[in-house]
Amino acid sequence: MKRIVYMLIAVVLSAPILSAPVTASSGDVTIARLRYGGGGDWYCDPGSLANWLVAFNQRTGIPVASAPAVVSLDSEDLYRYPMLYLSGHGRIALDEGEVRELRRYLESGGFLYADDNYGLDTSFRELMAQVFPDEILTPIGSEHPIYHCFYDLPGLPKIHAHDGDPAQGFGIARDGRLLVYYSWSSDIGDGLESPEVHGDPPAVREAAARMATNILIYALTRP
Repeated sequence: MKRIVYMLIAVVLSAPILSAPVTASSGDVTIARLRYGGGGDWYCDPGSLANWLVAFNQRTGIPVASAPAVVSLDSEDLYRYPMLYLSGHGRIALDEGEVRELRRYLESGGFLYADDNYGLDTSFRELMAQVFPDEILTPIGSEHPIYHCFYDLPGLPKIHAHDGDPAQGFGIARDGRLLVYYSWSSDIGDGLESPEVHGDPPAVREAAARMATNILIYALTRP
């Protein structure tokens, strides 16, 4: 199974999203954090993505970039990245052009992973209603491939308490392919931060790293 995953990733990394290369300067896997307006802290958990890349490389053996990227929706580099990462605690505000560009990016083969860092939920759902007004975020059940594409997981892990609700994944799909995956009441990014930042125990950090590995594998190998 893992050998097949590596072969699929090699194919993906040699193919463009639209007409641009997948990464900015090489075939190494990277993650692009989405910078957005509205006052929300899009830059939250600043060490999480670098730790994610290191863990991904250690667990899969797949080459990764030396650092994550930061990209805006008006950037000429947007289509260089197969996955955008969005997180924060507060408000997200995109103008009409940015909404159109995000929809175009997703419909052209890109993938958005949104991670609620507590307090993002209302604003993110409003954003998705702007981007895809005829669709809604729907629950992603434990049988979905995103939970089984590398590690065999029972579902989205619970990392931080938030309001005590169980962790739940949501998504928007087209023809069986997720365009958007949203982790709510979980906080994967906090679990990826360095141990001293949030004090998460090793088992919780391991659960976050496994889920993050699956998310990136899924983003690179979706049909």
